[in-house]
Amino acid sequence: MTNKTALLLSLLILLPSFSGCAGSGNAPAETAAAQVQTETESSVIQEDAPFYEKVLPMGRTYTDESGTVWMALSGSGMAFDVTGKSLKIKLAGDSGALVGQDGTKARVAVYLDGERVIDEMVDRREKELTVFEGDTERTAEVRVVKLSESTNSVCGVSAVETDGSIKPAAEKALKMEFIGDSITCGYGVDDPEHKLTFKTDTEDCTKTYAYKTAEALDADVSLVSYSGYGICSGYTTNGKQNTNQLVPTYYDKFGFSYTSFGFEKKADTIEWDHSKFEPDVIVINLGTNDASWAGSNEENQAVYISMYDEFVRHVREVHPDSYIICSLGIMGNQLYPCIESMVEAYRKDTGDERISAFMFDVQDVNADGYATDWHPTEATHEKAAKKLTDYIRELGLAK
Repeated sequence: MTNKTALLLSLLILLPSFSGCAGSGNAPAETAAAQVQTETESSVIQEDAPFYEKVLPMGRTYTDESGTVWMALSGSGMAFDVTGKSLKIKLAGDSGALVGQDGTKARVAVYLDGERVIDEMVDRREKELTVFEGDTERTAEVRVVKLSESTNSVCGVSAVETDGSIKPAAEKALKMEFIGDSITCGYGVDDPEHKLTFKTDTEDCTKTYAYKTAEALDADVSLVSYSGYGICSGYTTNGKQNTNQLVPTYYDKFGFSYTSFGFEKKADTIEWDHSKFEPDVIVINLGTNDASWAGSNEENQAVYISMYDEFVRHVREVHPDSYIICSLGIMGNQLYPCIESMVEAYRKDTGDERISAFMFDVQDVNADGYATDWHPTEATHEKAAKKLTDYIRELGLAK
Protein backbone atom coordinates (compact mmCIF):
# COMPACT_ATOMS: atom_id res chain seq x y z
CA MET A 1 0.00 0.00 0.00
CA THR A 2 1.35 3.42 -0.92
CA ASN A 3 1.53 6.26 1.64
CA LYS A 4 -1.05 8.20 -0.36
CA THR A 5 -3.47 5.28 -0.33
CA ALA A 6 -2.95 4.77 3.41
CA LEU A 7 -3.69 8.47 4.05
CA LEU A 8 -6.90 8.35 2.03
CA LEU A 9 -8.06 5.24 3.84
CA SER A 10 -7.41 7.01 7.15
CA LEU A 11 -9.67 9.84 6.01
CA LEU A 12 -12.40 7.31 5.30
CA ILE A 13 -12.20 6.10 8.89
CA LEU A 14 -12.33 9.63 10.32
CA LEU A 15 -15.15 10.97 8.15
CA PRO A 16 -18.11 9.58 10.20
CA SER A 17 -16.99 11.52 13.32
CA PHE A 18 -17.49 14.77 11.39
CA SER A 19 -20.98 13.94 10.13
CA GLY A 20 -22.72 16.32 12.62
CA CYS A 21 -20.45 19.27 11.75
CA ALA A 22 -21.38 19.68 8.13
CA GLY A 23 -22.22 23.36 7.70
CA SER A 24 -23.50 25.43 4.80
CA GLY A 25 -21.62 24.66 1.57
CA ASN A 26 -20.18 21.37 2.83
CA ALA A 27 -21.15 18.02 1.29
CA PRO A 28 -22.98 15.50 3.51
CA ALA A 29 -20.67 12.98 5.16
CA GLU A 30 -21.93 10.13 2.98
CA THR A 31 -21.23 12.15 -0.19
CA ALA A 32 -17.81 13.18 1.03
CA ALA A 33 -16.95 9.61 1.89
CA ALA A 34 -18.04 8.46 -1.55
CA GLN A 35 -15.89 11.15 -3.15
CA VAL A 36 -12.86 10.10 -1.11
CA GLN A 37 -13.47 6.44 -1.96
CA THR A 38 -13.72 7.29 -5.66
CA GLU A 39 -10.49 9.26 -5.51
CA THR A 40 -8.83 6.39 -3.64
CA GLU A 41 -9.88 3.81 -6.21
CA SER A 42 -8.79 6.10 -9.03
CA SER A 43 -5.36 6.63 -7.50
CA VAL A 44 -4.89 2.91 -6.95
CA ILE A 45 -5.74 2.20 -10.57
CA GLN A 46 -3.26 4.82 -11.75
CA GLU A 47 -0.45 4.16 -9.28
CA ASP A 48 -0.78 0.42 -8.72
CA ALA A 49 -1.16 -0.88 -12.26
CA PRO A 50 -0.09 -4.53 -12.59
CA PHE A 51 3.68 -4.90 -12.56
CA TYR A 52 3.62 -6.78 -15.87
CA GLU A 53 2.48 -3.58 -17.56
CA LYS A 54 5.59 -1.82 -16.23
CA VAL A 55 8.28 -4.18 -17.52
CA LEU A 56 9.89 -4.86 -20.89
CA PRO A 57 9.49 -8.55 -21.85
CA MET A 58 12.71 -10.29 -22.89
CA GLY A 59 12.29 -13.17 -25.32
CA ARG A 60 9.04 -15.11 -25.16
CA THR A 61 6.95 -14.61 -22.03
CA TYR A 62 3.36 -15.49 -21.18
CA THR A 63 1.17 -13.63 -18.66
CA ASP A 64 -1.64 -15.76 -17.25
CA GLU A 65 -4.95 -14.79 -15.65
CA SER A 66 -3.32 -14.46 -12.23
CA GLY A 67 -0.88 -11.85 -13.53
CA THR A 68 2.16 -14.12 -13.29
CA VAL A 69 4.69 -13.63 -16.09
CA TRP A 70 5.96 -17.08 -17.11
CA MET A 71 9.36 -17.80 -18.65
CA ALA A 72 10.10 -21.03 -20.48
CA LEU A 73 12.84 -20.63 -23.08
CA SER A 74 16.46 -19.82 -22.27
CA GLY A 75 17.09 -16.09 -21.91
CA SER A 76 13.45 -15.18 -21.44
CA GLY A 77 12.55 -12.71 -18.71
CA MET A 78 11.98 -9.02 -18.16
CA ALA A 79 13.81 -5.71 -17.80
CA PHE A 80 12.74 -2.60 -15.93
CA ASP A 81 14.06 0.51 -14.22
CA VAL A 82 13.42 0.88 -10.51
CA THR A 83 13.67 3.89 -8.21
CA GLY A 84 13.30 3.16 -4.52
CA LYS A 85 14.90 1.98 -1.30
CA SER A 86 13.95 -1.66 -1.69
CA LEU A 87 13.08 -4.21 -4.34
CA LYS A 88 11.71 -7.72 -3.95
CA ILE A 89 10.80 -10.18 -6.69
CA LYS A 90 8.55 -13.17 -6.16
CA LEU A 91 9.17 -16.24 -8.30
CA ALA A 92 6.67 -18.96 -9.12
CA GLY A 93 7.71 -22.54 -9.72
CA ASP A 94 6.19 -25.16 -12.02
CA SER A 95 5.08 -28.74 -11.31
CA GLY A 96 8.71 -29.80 -11.12
CA ALA A 97 9.78 -27.20 -8.57
CA LEU A 98 8.96 -29.55 -5.70
CA VAL A 99 8.95 -33.04 -7.16
CA GLY A 100 11.50 -32.63 -9.95
CA GLN A 101 15.05 -33.87 -9.59
CA ASP A 102 17.70 -31.42 -8.42
CA GLY A 103 19.28 -31.26 -11.85
CA THR A 104 16.12 -30.28 -13.70
CA LYS A 105 14.78 -27.21 -11.89
CA ALA A 106 14.76 -23.72 -13.40
CA ARG A 107 17.80 -21.51 -12.92
CA VAL A 108 17.17 -17.75 -12.74
CA ALA A 109 19.48 -14.74 -12.44
CA VAL A 110 18.74 -11.16 -11.44
CA TYR A 111 20.98 -8.36 -12.68
CA LEU A 112 21.30 -4.92 -11.16
CA ASP A 113 22.89 -2.37 -13.51
CA GLY A 114 24.46 -5.22 -15.47
CA GLU A 115 25.88 -7.05 -12.43
CA ARG A 116 24.49 -10.44 -11.46
CA VAL A 117 23.37 -10.12 -7.85
CA ILE A 118 21.16 -13.23 -7.58
CA ASP A 119 21.58 -16.71 -9.06
CA GLU A 120 18.87 -19.09 -7.83
CA MET A 121 17.34 -22.48 -8.54
CA VAL A 122 13.54 -22.37 -8.40
CA ASP A 123 12.97 -25.24 -5.98
CA ARG A 124 9.67 -24.05 -4.51
CA ARG A 125 6.26 -23.11 -5.83
CA GLU A 126 6.84 -19.63 -4.35
CA LYS A 127 10.19 -17.99 -3.72
CA GLU A 128 10.89 -14.41 -2.67
CA LEU A 129 14.14 -12.70 -3.67
CA THR A 130 15.39 -9.52 -2.02
CA VAL A 131 17.30 -7.67 -4.72
CA PHE A 132 18.22 -4.72 -2.49
CA GLU A 133 16.99 -2.82 0.58
CA GLY A 134 18.32 0.04 2.65
CA ASP A 135 17.78 3.59 3.80
CA THR A 136 18.99 5.30 0.64
CA GLU A 137 16.93 5.59 -2.51
CA ARG A 138 18.58 4.36 -5.68
CA THR A 139 17.76 4.12 -9.37
CA ALA A 140 18.88 1.04 -11.29
CA GLU A 141 18.12 -1.15 -14.28
CA VAL A 142 16.93 -4.63 -13.34
CA ARG A 143 16.91 -7.72 -15.54
CA VAL A 144 15.39 -11.07 -14.61
CA VAL A 145 16.76 -13.83 -16.87
CA LYS A 146 15.92 -17.55 -17.05
CA LEU A 147 19.31 -19.17 -17.51
CA SER A 148 18.17 -22.76 -18.10
CA GLU A 149 16.23 -24.20 -20.99
CA SER A 150 12.57 -24.88 -21.57
CA THR A 151 12.29 -28.65 -21.73
CA ASN A 152 13.10 -29.23 -18.06
CA SER A 153 11.21 -26.40 -16.41
CA VAL A 154 9.12 -23.25 -16.58
CA CYS A 155 9.14 -20.52 -13.95
CA GLY A 156 7.46 -17.18 -13.48
CA VAL A 157 7.54 -13.80 -11.78
CA SER A 158 4.35 -13.39 -9.74
CA ALA A 159 5.14 -10.00 -8.17
CA VAL A 160 7.59 -7.10 -8.18
CA GLU A 161 7.49 -5.12 -4.93
CA THR A 162 9.15 -1.78 -4.19
CA ASP A 163 8.50 1.21 -1.95
CA GLY A 164 9.24 3.34 -5.01
CA SER A 165 8.32 2.90 -8.67
CA ILE A 166 9.23 0.86 -11.74
CA LYS A 167 8.96 1.47 -15.46
CA PRO A 168 9.87 -0.59 -18.54
CA ALA A 169 13.52 -0.57 -19.62
CA ALA A 170 14.17 1.10 -22.95
CA GLU A 171 14.06 -1.14 -26.02
CA LYS A 172 17.27 -1.58 -28.02
CA ALA A 173 17.50 -0.33 -31.59
CA LEU A 174 18.54 -3.82 -32.80
CA LYS A 175 16.63 -7.05 -32.18
CA MET A 176 17.99 -10.56 -32.72
CA GLU A 177 16.52 -14.05 -32.60
CA PHE A 178 18.62 -17.21 -32.29
CA ILE A 179 17.12 -20.58 -33.18
CA GLY A 180 19.24 -23.48 -31.99
CA ASP A 181 19.96 -26.51 -29.87
CA SER A 182 21.99 -27.24 -26.74
CA ILE A 183 24.82 -24.99 -27.89
CA THR A 184 22.48 -22.00 -27.89
CA CYS A 185 21.05 -23.11 -24.52
CA GLY A 186 24.48 -23.03 -22.88
CA TYR A 187 24.35 -26.74 -22.04
CA GLY A 188 26.92 -27.58 -19.38
CA VAL A 189 28.85 -24.35 -19.83
CA ASP A 190 29.38 -24.08 -16.06
CA ASP A 191 31.10 -27.47 -16.04
CA PRO A 192 34.37 -26.40 -17.73
CA GLU A 193 36.25 -29.50 -16.60
CA HIS A 194 33.82 -31.87 -18.32
CA LYS A 195 33.18 -33.82 -15.11
CA LEU A 196 29.39 -33.89 -14.79
CA THR A 197 26.32 -35.17 -16.58
CA PHE A 198 23.67 -32.66 -17.65
CA LYS A 199 22.13 -30.52 -14.92
CA THR A 200 20.22 -27.27 -15.27
CA ASP A 201 22.39 -25.65 -12.64
CA THR A 202 25.36 -25.86 -15.03
CA GLU A 203 23.38 -24.35 -17.91
CA ASP A 204 23.73 -20.60 -18.52
CA CYS A 205 22.53 -19.06 -21.78
CA THR A 206 24.22 -15.73 -20.99
CA LYS A 207 27.60 -17.39 -21.54
CA THR A 208 26.76 -18.56 -25.07
CA TYR A 209 27.82 -17.23 -28.46
CA ALA A 210 24.21 -16.09 -28.99
CA TYR A 211 23.84 -13.96 -25.88
CA LYS A 212 27.38 -12.62 -26.17
CA THR A 213 26.78 -11.61 -29.80
CA ALA A 214 23.62 -9.75 -28.83
CA GLU A 215 25.45 -7.96 -26.02
CA ALA A 216 28.32 -7.00 -28.33
CA LEU A 217 25.84 -5.50 -30.79
CA ASP A 218 23.69 -3.93 -28.03
CA ALA A 219 20.63 -5.88 -29.16
CA ASP A 220 17.50 -7.20 -27.49
CA VAL A 221 17.58 -10.97 -27.91
CA SER A 222 15.18 -13.90 -28.05
CA LEU A 223 16.44 -17.50 -27.89
CA VAL A 224 14.39 -20.41 -29.25
CA SER A 225 16.54 -23.41 -28.42
CA TYR A 226 16.18 -26.99 -27.20
CA SER A 227 18.95 -29.43 -26.30
CA GLY A 228 19.08 -32.48 -28.54
CA TYR A 229 16.74 -30.99 -31.15
CA GLY A 230 17.26 -30.54 -34.87
CA ILE A 231 15.68 -29.63 -38.20
CA CYS A 232 14.89 -33.14 -39.48
CA SER A 233 16.09 -35.29 -36.58
CA GLY A 234 16.90 -34.89 -32.94
CA TYR A 235 19.95 -36.59 -31.50
CA THR A 236 19.86 -40.34 -32.09
CA THR A 237 22.18 -43.25 -31.42
CA ASN A 238 20.23 -46.09 -33.03
CA GLY A 239 20.38 -44.95 -36.65
CA LYS A 240 16.68 -44.10 -36.70
CA GLN A 241 15.36 -40.62 -37.48
CA ASN A 242 14.25 -38.90 -34.26
CA THR A 243 11.22 -36.83 -35.26
CA ASN A 244 10.11 -36.29 -31.66
CA GLN A 245 12.72 -33.57 -31.13
CA LEU A 246 12.38 -31.03 -33.92
CA VAL A 247 12.65 -27.28 -33.37
CA PRO A 248 10.17 -26.44 -36.18
CA THR A 249 7.47 -28.33 -34.25
CA TYR A 250 7.58 -25.77 -31.45
CA TYR A 251 8.72 -22.63 -33.24
CA ASP A 252 5.18 -21.22 -33.22
CA LYS A 253 4.64 -22.09 -29.55
CA PHE A 254 5.45 -20.31 -26.30
CA GLY A 255 7.83 -23.19 -25.67
CA PHE A 256 7.95 -26.86 -24.78
CA SER A 257 8.40 -28.40 -21.35
CA TYR A 258 7.66 -31.74 -19.74
CA THR A 259 6.34 -29.84 -16.73
CA SER A 260 3.11 -27.87 -16.30
CA PHE A 261 2.67 -24.45 -14.71
CA GLY A 262 0.03 -22.05 -13.43
CA PHE A 263 -3.35 -23.69 -13.70
CA GLU A 264 -1.91 -26.88 -15.20
CA LYS A 265 -0.91 -25.19 -18.46
CA LYS A 266 1.58 -26.73 -20.87
CA ALA A 267 3.95 -24.46 -22.76
CA ASP A 268 3.36 -26.11 -26.12
CA THR A 269 -0.42 -25.51 -25.96
CA ILE A 270 0.12 -21.73 -26.03
CA GLU A 271 0.48 -20.17 -29.46
CA TRP A 272 3.23 -17.57 -29.88
CA ASP A 273 2.41 -14.27 -31.59
CA HIS A 274 5.50 -13.53 -33.69
CA SER A 275 4.52 -9.86 -33.98
CA LYS A 276 5.45 -9.42 -30.31
CA PHE A 277 9.12 -9.61 -31.25
CA GLU A 278 10.21 -8.63 -34.75
CA PRO A 279 13.94 -9.42 -35.12
CA ASP A 280 16.22 -7.53 -37.48
CA VAL A 281 18.54 -10.54 -37.60
CA ILE A 282 17.69 -14.22 -37.18
CA VAL A 283 20.48 -16.76 -36.67
CA ILE A 284 19.59 -20.42 -37.20
CA ASN A 285 22.18 -22.80 -35.73
CA LEU A 286 20.77 -26.28 -36.30
CA GLY A 287 22.38 -29.39 -37.73
CA THR A 288 24.59 -30.75 -34.97
CA ASN A 289 21.93 -33.21 -33.81
CA ASP A 290 20.66 -33.85 -37.34
CA ALA A 291 24.14 -35.11 -38.22
CA SER A 292 23.69 -38.02 -35.81
CA TRP A 293 21.10 -39.34 -38.29
CA ALA A 294 21.92 -37.72 -41.64
CA GLY A 295 25.68 -38.13 -41.37
CA SER A 296 27.19 -38.78 -44.80
CA ASN A 297 24.09 -40.55 -46.10
CA GLU A 298 23.05 -38.62 -49.21
CA GLU A 299 19.37 -39.60 -48.98
CA ASN A 300 19.20 -38.48 -45.36
CA GLN A 301 21.07 -35.29 -46.19
CA ALA A 302 18.47 -34.59 -48.88
CA VAL A 303 15.78 -34.84 -46.19
CA TYR A 304 17.76 -32.39 -44.04
CA ILE A 305 18.02 -29.92 -46.94
CA SER A 306 14.35 -30.24 -47.79
CA MET A 307 13.12 -29.77 -44.22
CA TYR A 308 15.59 -26.92 -43.64
CA ASP A 309 14.24 -25.17 -46.76
CA GLU A 310 10.68 -25.65 -45.53
CA PHE A 311 11.55 -24.19 -42.13
CA VAL A 312 13.36 -21.19 -43.62
CA ARG A 313 10.32 -20.42 -45.74
CA HIS A 314 8.13 -20.46 -42.65
CA VAL A 315 10.53 -18.22 -40.74
CA ARG A 316 10.48 -15.83 -43.69
CA GLU A 317 6.68 -15.92 -43.73
CA VAL A 318 6.36 -14.82 -40.09
CA HIS A 319 9.34 -12.43 -40.23
CA PRO A 320 9.34 -10.95 -43.76
CA ASP A 321 11.86 -8.19 -43.01
CA SER A 322 14.50 -10.12 -41.06
CA TYR A 323 17.95 -11.02 -42.35
CA ILE A 324 18.41 -14.79 -41.89
CA ILE A 325 21.83 -16.34 -41.17
CA CYS A 326 22.01 -20.14 -41.46
CA SER A 327 24.98 -21.29 -39.39
CA LEU A 328 26.74 -24.41 -38.17
CA GLY A 329 30.13 -25.62 -37.01
CA ILE A 330 30.87 -25.20 -33.30
CA MET A 331 30.45 -28.92 -32.50
CA GLY A 332 31.07 -30.12 -36.03
CA ASN A 333 30.46 -28.90 -39.58
CA GLN A 334 29.58 -32.14 -41.39
CA LEU A 335 26.26 -30.80 -42.70
CA TYR A 336 27.48 -27.30 -43.53
CA PRO A 337 27.76 -28.03 -47.29
CA CYS A 338 24.06 -28.98 -47.14
CA ILE A 339 23.27 -25.57 -45.63
CA GLU A 340 25.22 -23.81 -48.35
CA SER A 341 23.37 -25.82 -50.99
CA MET A 342 20.00 -25.08 -49.42
CA VAL A 343 20.67 -21.34 -49.14
CA GLU A 344 21.86 -21.08 -52.74
CA ALA A 345 18.84 -22.98 -54.10
CA TYR A 346 16.46 -20.99 -51.91
CA ARG A 347 17.84 -17.67 -53.12
CA LYS A 348 17.56 -18.71 -56.76
CA ASP A 349 14.02 -19.98 -56.30
CA THR A 350 12.66 -17.04 -54.30
CA GLY A 351 14.87 -14.10 -55.25
CA ASP A 352 15.26 -13.50 -51.50
CA GLU A 353 18.72 -12.00 -50.98
CA ARG A 354 18.33 -11.40 -47.24
CA ILE A 355 19.75 -14.78 -46.30
CA SER A 356 23.25 -16.28 -46.14
CA ALA A 357 25.24 -19.23 -44.82
CA PHE A 358 27.86 -18.83 -42.10
CA MET A 359 30.29 -21.39 -40.69
CA PHE A 360 31.67 -21.23 -37.16
CA ASP A 361 35.09 -22.62 -36.32
CA VAL A 362 34.96 -26.08 -34.75
CA GLN A 363 35.79 -25.93 -31.04
CA ASP A 364 39.46 -26.40 -30.19
CA VAL A 365 39.55 -28.75 -27.22
CA ASN A 366 43.31 -28.41 -26.79
CA ALA A 367 43.02 -24.66 -26.37
CA ASP A 368 39.62 -24.28 -24.73
CA GLY A 369 38.58 -27.65 -23.30
CA TYR A 370 35.13 -29.23 -23.17
CA ALA A 371 32.11 -28.64 -20.97
CA THR A 372 29.53 -31.31 -20.12
CA ASP A 373 29.12 -34.04 -22.75
CA TRP A 374 31.71 -32.47 -25.07
CA HIS A 375 29.83 -29.18 -25.31
CA PRO A 376 31.62 -25.84 -25.81
CA THR A 377 33.13 -23.94 -22.92
CA GLU A 378 32.62 -20.23 -22.40
CA ALA A 379 36.01 -19.64 -24.04
CA THR A 380 34.75 -21.37 -27.20
CA HIS A 381 31.52 -19.39 -27.08
CA GLU A 382 33.50 -16.15 -26.84
CA LYS A 383 35.46 -16.99 -29.99
CA ALA A 384 32.27 -17.93 -31.84
CA ALA A 385 30.56 -14.71 -30.73
CA LYS A 386 33.49 -12.65 -31.96
CA LYS A 387 33.39 -14.28 -35.39
CA LEU A 388 29.61 -13.93 -35.73
CA THR A 389 29.63 -10.34 -34.48
CA ASP A 390 32.24 -9.38 -37.07
CA TYR A 391 30.24 -11.11 -39.80
CA ILE A 392 27.02 -9.29 -38.90
CA ARG A 393 28.87 -5.98 -38.98
CA GLU A 394 30.41 -6.86 -42.35
CA LEU A 395 26.90 -7.41 -43.69
CA GLY A 396 26.03 -3.90 -42.55
CA LEU A 397 23.31 -5.13 -40.22
CA ALA A 398 24.78 -3.51 -37.11
CA LYS A 399 27.43 -1.07 -36.03
